[in-house]
Amino acid sequence: MRRVLVLGGTGWLGRAIVRDLIAEGAEVTCLARGDSGAVPNGARLVRVDRRTTGAYDEVRGDWDEVIELAYESDFVETALEALAHTAAHWTLVSSVSVYARNDEPGADESATLVEPSDVSEYADAKVTAERATAAQLGPRLLIVRPGLIVGPGDPSDRFGYWPARFGRSGPVLVPTTEDRFVQVIDVVDLAAWIARAAHAERVGIVNAVGDALPMADFFRTVAEVTEFDGESVEVEDDVLLARGVRYWAGPRSLPLWLPLSDAAFAQRSGRAFRNAGGRVRPWKDTVTDVLADERFRGMDRQRRSGLTPREEKEVLLDLR
Repeated sequence: MRRVLVLGGTGWLGRAIVRDLIAEGAEVTCLARGDSGAVPNGARLVRVDRRTTGAYDEVRGDWDEVIELAYESDFVETALEALAHTAAHWTLVSSVSVYARNDEPGADESATLVEPSDVSEYADAKVTAERATAAQLGPRLLIVRPGLIVGPGDPSDRFGYWPARFGRSGPVLVPTTEDRFVQVIDVVDLAAWIARAAHAERVGIVNAVGDALPMADFFRTVAEVTEFDGESVEVEDDVLLARGVRYWAGPRSLPLWLPLSDAAFAQRSGRAFRNAGGRVRPWKDTVTDVLADERFRGMDRQRRSGLTPREEKEVLLDLR
């Protein structure tokens, strides 16, 4: 039985990975504070703050696999010092945010990376984590760079905003869709692939992304799943920005909307992922699952991303 140590494992993606590792027959230990939840049944949780002295004492030894979900330097570097020399294989979950440019449609894993200057910035910290891990692990390392991770339970609300919004009545405010795309990876597909890749001891760098779908087709799919028969109101970027609507995520945003100069962020090559056995479920299935989750959690709940119904109504009224 393979012994796997997951550095994390109590958050959204981490729990999904642990469930699949257990299904693969692994003996799984998770090292985490446990603030974000419990580990799945069948896993052992070592509850510890990784910033404390001796945080890794209970898990030192030989591991068939270590999976690192953190990117902060004080987590990544101390874990490497304690565990890298005895790990047979290591998987680091990074991000496509490491790339320096978002204007190259179809760019693959060889694209230029951000040059780190401030590790408090997400992309800089991810690149720093990749380089530190590669220096320690060399040919025993798999670096996974997921795109936008979506699915039931997503704490960011970036994807779920749209099934929830099209699930209500009234005109839907959307950005102009021409030359825009949506590219995601379902958490179920990502977790299952990471578990399989770890078991197979795959190495190298892989962009874990699904197909790039034109944004107009994405909205049509969401409307079909939600049985929405109302109007979508497309508005130009400068008009939205002038009314305080924000790109991508967070409060008062239109989630997944990016400046046209960054449109290729959602058009990265997923060829290496597919060649490595990555599977991508149909868009309709992901939207259906997310809609069910939104209904379960409450369609009228406060979200971390998106416009509130009142904010959307105010913008639409202002456009008349």
